[in-house]
Amino acid sequence: MAVPLTADTFADALRAEGVQVVEHPDWRTHNRNHRGPWGPVRGVMLHHTAGRNSLRLCRDGTASLPGPLCIGLIAKDGTAHLLGYGRTNHAGSGSAAVLDAVVAERTPPSPGPDAVDGNALFYGFETENLGNGRDPYPAAQLAAVERLSAAICRAHGWSSASVIGHKEWTRRKIDPSFSMTVMRARIEARLSLKPVPRPAPAAGAYEPFPGTAYFVPGRRGALITAAGERLVAEGCGRYAVGPGPVWGEADVRSYAAWQRKLGYAGAAADGIPGRVSWDKLRVPHT
Repeated sequence: MAVPLTADTFADALRAEGVQVVEHPDWRTHNRNHRGPWGPVRGVMLHHTAGRNSLRLCRDGTASLPGPLCIGLIAKDGTAHLLGYGRTNHAGSGSAAVLDAVVAERTPPSPGPDAVDGNALFYGFETENLGNGRDPYPAAQLAAVERLSAAICRAHGWSSASVIGHKEWTRRKIDPSFSMTVMRARIEARLSLKPVPRPAPAAGAYEPFPGTAYFVPGRRGALITAAGERLVAEGCGRYAVGPGPVWGEADVRSYAAWQRKLGYAGAAADGIPGRVSWDKLRVPHT
């Protein structure tokens, strides 16, 4: 039985394990605790999103499944986006036999009937992937899954047997679409190592304003993608596909939404970054 880590202790544990963390607004208090208790926590549950550009969905959920849908989303580049903390709508009901195995820290059996509320018992994380067997998991992304899981296990004194996939919890699910046996072996190997911490973000952790002239149609670069990801995180993404590395109309529409969110109107919300709005967007170094 374990009391959940405090939000600050949790974030510190991730950074101490070398996880690249992005903290989204109000993540420490964004949860479903009003629907029931969170804890005692028993383990970590991993998922895949079955879609792309999932930050907003994972944070806000849907009308039928309110957010947050996880504590954190692990992006393709290995960044862990912290979206909520506490009870989240990620696990649903699952197998009592699997829960017994997690508590005993042994390999889970095939899941039995859904009988236990997993939302109350697990830290839940989404990994961005289509889950179709053809969408790859980049090495940086799997390394982040490994480090994040190891960080929580290390903090609670758990072994890697405390980490399960959603597909191991219930017969209803197939996620994540990577091997949990392999991932648990990676986590166990990492727990035998001394963690290498990553510094907490500071004022210099964000990209400086590159100038208005930088944002011309067709401009290509990792900075464009990073800015788009932050716009999505702020609920201002207007992308059908993306964000991507080429500055285009979808980026302009998304940035205009950000400017309006900041209170700009008319010509001041033209979708072209200015220094003040850019600094408030806090685009991480690329």
